[in-house]
Amino acid sequence: MNGYRGGFGGGFGGANLNQLMKQAQKMQEDMLKAKEELENTEFSAKSGGGMVEVVMLGNKHIKKVTIKPEIVDPDDVEMLEDLVLAAVNDCVSQIEKEEDKNSPSIPGMM
Repeated sequence: MNGYRGGFGGGFGGANLNQLMKQAQKMQEDMLKAKEELENTEFSAKSGGGMVEVVMLGNKHIKKVTIKPEIVDPDDVEMLEDLVLAAVNDCVSQIEKEEDKNSPSIPGMM
């Protein structure tokens, strides 16, 4: 028989596979830790020259909205809505940039 012994011992490199598994496990643990840290990080954005401020956690939950009284105009609610929307969107963009920065780049993966 052509020298085949069966099993995984031969030249497959069981030790290399174990090392790869350990590296993958460490990478997964590091990714979970980074995700947890990101979720607990506060992001802040202001709009309208600081008249509206939104504080959002990395898990994209809004923690606080501050609106300065002088910006509140009952005849122009739409402007206030736009300022809140701009601040919220800015926070979300900051979080997404941080997520991209902390994502591992694995060759061949998207």
